[in-house]
Amino acid sequence: MAIAPSDMLCFALHSTAHAVHAAYAPLLQPLGLTYPQYLAISALGTRDGMTVSQLGAELRLDSNTLTPLLKRMEAAGWITRSRDTRDERQVRLSLTEAGRALSLKLADVPKAFAAKTGLQMSEIADLRDILAALRDKLKPARS
Repeated sequence: MAIAPSDMLCFALHSTAHAVHAAYAPLLQPLGLTYPQYLAISALGTRDGMTVSQLGAELRLDSNTLTPLLKRMEAAGWITRSRDTRDERQVRLSLTEAGRALSLKLADVPKAFAAKTGLQMSEIADLRDILAALRDKLKPARS
């Protein structure tokens, strides 16, 4: 017997991901950011100077997705990419002054998104942990 999409976990996750992106769009658009750029700026705001491979691992993005994203962010003046002085095979990412300023402006975005969900912060944390555990069972982080 066939199962309706509305009864499938995969569809609930897929449609929720689309809803999340749509909910973030009006929060990020005034800052000129896309959702993937928001994640990258946020990651660098917490750990500036990481390598491209470290950022890719944190965001779970492959280099074919990450490289064009980083090029656009560099062209916007938010980051710089430079060869690691100890290992020239590695490219280090650093926020520019404009990137750091943008990172600071992002502080209210998670709160604004949380308000849109109607969930309590403890519920959001629980849901995040459940989804992260499911993700890790399905596709562990790359090293």
